[in-house]
Amino acid sequence: MKRLRHGLHRAWEWLRVRALFEHGRELELMHRAMGFATLALVTLAPLLIVVAAADPLVRGGFASWLTDGMGLSGRSAHVLTDVISPPRKVIGTTSVWSAVLLAAFGVAFGGSVQNAYERIWGLASGPWHRVWRQATWLVVLTVYLYQEVTTKTALHGGQRIMLSAVSGVLFFWWGQRFLLGGQVRWRALLPGALATVVGLVGLRAFSYLVFTPLIVTNALSYGAVGTVLVVESWLIGVGFVIYGGAIFGRWFTEHHWMPSHHDAEPDGAHVDGPHADELHADEPDERAPGDDGDRRL
Repeated sequence: MKRLRHGLHRAWEWLRVRALFEHGRELELMHRAMGFATLALVTLAPLLIVVAAADPLVRGGFASWLTDGMGLSGRSAHVLTDVISPPRKVIGTTSVWSAVLLAAFGVAFGGSVQNAYERIWGLASGPWHRVWRQATWLVVLTVYLYQEVTTKTALHGGQRIMLSAVSGVLFFWWGQRFLLGGQVRWRALLPGALATVVGLVGLRAFSYLVFTPLIVTNALSYGAVGTVLVVESWLIGVGFVIYGGAIFGRWFTEHHWMPSHHDAEPDGAHVDGPHADELHADEPDERAPGDDGDRRL
């Protein structure tokens, strides 16, 4: 028994799982996930509703996007569609000023995700005039979600699963790299992207088993508010997976992925950890002349 306990202790020390939980606690992962869900519902969802309503190829509007993401079907999908579906004239009643505000709110959501990634990797917050990164990330996010919905009818079975997995890994791999301004190496970000996609697959299965009957029950008990609460709970899970995947990626990179040699750290980048100097990109500084206080692109 003593040798078994000693072996388990050595395995625990080798895995360094305690460091993973410490990273999550320092970031306040659950609070971040709740903030992600709130911003997604308040700032991102209205923008996606307008985008989905303008799409002539996919019927059902934003409700079809949401039911597909949550893995709903049957009665639960109908209940959610009845609550979420916007009026048919949503495009005609959306003014230019409203569209600008929706885009600005969406960019604010991208800024929140960028800030979380910077906290996870121990980087300083970027200056406000790098908002174009958040806007670009938002556009690519919309394209990624759109292709996820359109492939629902175009592809089936293994083909769609493969496409969703590959596109998901590429998006979350590129998304971290882009929002962090290239300050962390590609290979250091890959484990986090893989962990995020695996987590989203697990969340989809959980949603199918738990949220599918829960939506119907809440709709009968609390009406539309109960349905929205289930959607908000699912968004909290999405935020937890996205940020938790990035935390797992940094932890895995520092303790099990990066080689033992050390490279020079570029100016302006700082990451704490056993292999901190190996996590940064070894690219030339791209700052413009006279922009000494700015971060690298």
